[in-house]
Parts: sequence; structure tokens; C-alpha cells
Amino acid sequence: MGVIILRVNWKSFFCGFLTVNILWFLAACFINSPILPTPLAVYQNLLRLFLEQGMLLHLGHSLFRMFNGLLISILLGLILGLIMAQSPFWNKILNPFIYFTYPIPKIALLPAVMLLSGLGDASKIIMITLIITFQIIINVRDSVKAIPKETYHILLCLGASQEKLFKEVTLPSALSSILSSVRVALGTTLSILFITETYGTRFGMGFYIMDAWMRVNYIDMYGGIVVLSALGFGLFLMIDLVEAIVLQWRKNEIN
Repeated sequence: MGVIILRVNWKSFFCGFLTVNILWFLAACFINSPILPTPLAVYQNLLRLFLEQGMLLHLGHSLFRMFNGLLISILLGLILGLIMAQSPFWNKILNPFIYFTYPIPKIALLPAVMLLSGLGDASKIIMITLIITFQIIINVRDSVKAIPKETYHILLCLGASQEKLFKEVTLPSALSSILSSVRVALGTTLSILFITETYGTRFGMGFYIMDAWMRVNYIDMYGGIVVLSALGFGLFLMIDLVEAIVLQWRKNEIN
């Protein structure tokens, strides 16, 4: 079943890829201007970006910031979400704070974060963490709270320990929510990364794209956009693979 799902995803990817490139080509022909080169011109230039423009270096910095930001967000979101779901006391303490701070546009805090943590990697990682953690906390808390109490009661009657309940019931529900949250948050993370990398750095995909735009090098600019999009798709596919492995029990239930 997992193999079939991956095939469907690949088929959807290629259909989407073909559609986007056809529309891109038609738009480039209609505009007929250097500001929108054709897809073929951009793809032919990609190898040069890696060999001569140091694209791997920029990509490596962006991956480092994304990985650390997502890892911290997942750990904090999982811990706080589980605490709030299983402890009425801590839920009562933390819920007002979450409720008040979640709607705040945290990207507006970027100047303050950069003043406090500097212009390096730390400010980028902090901004990703600030925005993504709240999404994971809420999803984990709500998913664990939604588990029917009867599920716990049945297992308790069978002699299951608290550790067993956490391993067999609570954790699988939390993992499902985490993976769903991370999948939804990927686009947000890439957007945050792009914005933060346009300030106070000389490395990263955001810097590279904006630098190419400022140099009026539109082919390089679109090449950077293509590479950043490919990065997002690659990470999305990795989450699909992790879900197929970690949540194999859910696919078995469906079968």
C-alpha cells in the first residue's frame, strides 16, 4: 500500500511539474522580456550555478537553519503539547499564553530577534522556532485530547502500564499530528527562511535569490527559486517516507 501511495505522489508531481512549466513557458513567450526567461533557459543554467556560483554552499546554510529550527520546534511542540493534553493544571497555566501569542505575526519580531541574537544563524533558527512551535503544540494537544477515554480504560483493564499507554496510544497519535503539522509548516518555514536570509547574511537561498535580483541577473534569480522549490519538494517527500515507515500501523488498519 505504501508503494502505491508513493507512485500516486510521483504521478501527481510530474503532472504538476508539467503544468507549471507549460504555463511558465507560455507566460515567457507572451511577455517576451528578460525579466521572465523560459524554463529551458533556467534549467540549462542550473549546473553552472552549482559549479561556479557556490549554490551548494547557500543550500547547505539554508538546510542547516531549517533542520535546526524544525528539530527544536518538534521537540518543544511535542513536550508542551503532551503536557497540556495530559495535565489540566499545566493546560490551565499555558493555554492563556498560547491563546494570546499564537495570532501575533511573529515575523514582525525579526528586528528585535536580530538585535538580541545577532545577524547569524541563531536569529534565523529562532524565528523558525517561534512560528512553527505553536502550530505543533496546538495540533499535538488537540489530537491527544481527542483520543477516546474508553481506549485508555480498555487497556487499563487489561493491565497496561502508563508507559504502555503512552507508547501504544498517546505517542502514535502525537506522531501523526507532528508529521501533519510539519508537512503543513514546510511552506511556512521556507517563507520564513527566505525572509530572514535577506538580512545580515551572505549565505543562504534567500540571500542568493535577492542578490541575483539586485544584480538584474534574472536567470540566476529564477534558478535560485527553482532550487529552493526543489528543496521544499524533497523535504515534503521525506516526510511522506517517514510517515510510511513510522505510521505503518495506520496503513495496516486501513488495509
